[in-house]
Amino acid sequence: MFRKNKIILTTALIIGAVAATTAQEGQVRINQNETIPALLEKKTEMVQDGIIGERYRIQLFSGDNNQASKVIKEYRTLFPEWSSTIVFETPNYKVWIGNFRNSLEADRALLQIKKSFPAAFRFRPEKR
Repeated sequence: MFRKNKIILTTALIIGAVAATTAQEGQVRINQNETIPALLEKKTEMVQDGIIGERYRIQLFSGDNNQASKVIKEYRTLFPEWSSTIVFETPNYKVWIGNFRNSLEADRALLQIKKSFPAAFRFRPEKR
């Protein structure tokens, strides 16, 4: 009797294991709005242009407009590879550099820039 139950149990386990491992085939159908690919492409462009997403910048100067113009002119002759701009935040004009995707990228640039502009620092601008 014990042997018969053992054989039945073993057979049931084998049949269950085989049944559980057989693959099932099917089809998946995805219905999506036609504007989704265009929106994803637009978002990718906006991230690359720094309009959205977490970005880092380097600040070289904060003060009056004349001095900011001198600093940016000097910067552009030394480091043409990174973009630069003057931003007005009351009451100061600030010289901002780059639009770096991550802090590592910004820190690498900062190491080079600090040789000529020791007061430079990395920051992440607030969203407006």
